[in-house]
Amino acid sequence: MPSFWETLQVDGEEMATYVSVPSGSGPFPAVVVAQTIRGVNQFIQDQCDKLAAEGYAAVAPELFHRITDPALTDPYERGATLSDPEVVADCNAAMDFLLGHSAVDNDRIGIVGFCMGGRAAWLAAATNTHYKATVPYYGGSIMVTRGAGVQTPLELADNINCPMLFHFGEIDGNPSQDDMAKLDAELTRLGKPHQFFSYPEADHGFADHTGARYNREGAEIAWPRTLQFFAAHLKGAPVV
Repeated sequence: MPSFWETLQVDGEEMATYVSVPSGSGPFPAVVVAQTIRGVNQFIQDQCDKLAAEGYAAVAPELFHRITDPALTDPYERGATLSDPEVVADCNAAMDFLLGHSAVDNDRIGIVGFCMGGRAAWLAAATNTHYKATVPYYGGSIMVTRGAGVQTPLELADNINCPMLFHFGEIDGNPSQDDMAKLDAELTRLGKPHQFFSYPEADHGFADHTGARYNREGAEIAWPRTLQFFAAHLKGAPVV
């Protein structure tokens, strides 16, 4: 199961992207993995490798590639530099890389994202029709814009044309349980297929085994649900 770093071009700039692929020649289903606020770190690389072990080509674009100031190291300050149109462009570049790869089945591509990547997963699914499934993990700030964004991810929800599985932490403040109810109500109003799960005593970042808020019980339930969801929508397995 090989993994490596690839350099993609986005708006004339280079974007490092972690790639993990199954053994064999494919064509494989594929998943874009959107990073946490801590970058394409060990946790994100591990998720890519785990997906590859399940038969998916997985790619994780480095969404902070436009930051050139070496002094800007704080994750939250780095996250504040992101702009919605740029995040969309980065995710689209990852999608284009998959679409152009002979080992990838173009009709079976999904996206999963964690933390700020959960928001990116929603945004990507609302702006690119190639996605067949989206799985945000505790994506916050879906009801606000970032940078040069004109519409919030929530306002773009009617453009989502694939099923969604969203994982929430019960004690998370962003997205909160009230946020979950509002997101659920809007997707229901729009007739968008979705499943929402909330995990008891789980906070933001509960799936990240390298982080301080890791919640083993929630993580070990959420990940198999994610794999079942992708298997149903990207591999044609029966829906559980």
